[in-house]
Amino acid sequence: MDPKHREILRANTLPLCEQLIVDDTVIQFLYQEDILTESQVEEIQSQPSNKLKTLRLLSVLPSRGPRAFSGFLTALQRDFPWIRDELLLQQSGGGEQDSATLSPSTGQSGIPEHLLNTIPSYQQLNRLASRLGSEWEIVLLDLGLSPRDLYRCRADHPLSVQSQVLAGLVMWKQSQGRSATVQRLLQSLQTADIHPSDFEQVFT
Repeated sequence: MDPKHREILRANTLPLCEQLIVDDTVIQFLYQEDILTESQVEEIQSQPSNKLKTLRLLSVLPSRGPRAFSGFLTALQRDFPWIRDELLLQQSGGGEQDSATLSPSTGQSGIPEHLLNTIPSYQQLNRLASRLGSEWEIVLLDLGLSPRDLYRCRADHPLSVQSQVLAGLVMWKQSQGRSATVQRLLQSLQTADIHPSDFEQVFT
């Protein structure tokens, strides 16, 4: 890895550990592109917390050759575009600001930055469930629930779509723990082509 790229990763270690969820798409993409070996994937996934998984990934990447940094950026493209954009900016020499500012623009979502990394309350999830329309299945699938999980939500609450959605959101929150943040919800809303500003009142 280019020394400049290694330095960018080192300088951004703390915000990356705070914001990045490396399970599934990021790690699997790097494995698919032959940047990580199977044993390295297993080692990363064996770490007890998301922060430690991210830290382990960042310690491995510099030794994985000249394609490692560009492969990492590509792996971020779908779920963490704001992180990718900020790292690209720093790569081009434009990222003079504090690296801890790695975060999606609060101007786009209308949600205060300090709320983005908080875990949504039951009341907030209930408000979100009442506002989601036909896109709710896309949102929950993007959050990591399986089609089987969605079937269970529908079967358990056949008379109320809001209750189905809420059951799925609670299931996600319980399974993800500290990784179940408002920011992660906003990513899935965007995946379903819902602008986060439409849900500003849900989280504020």
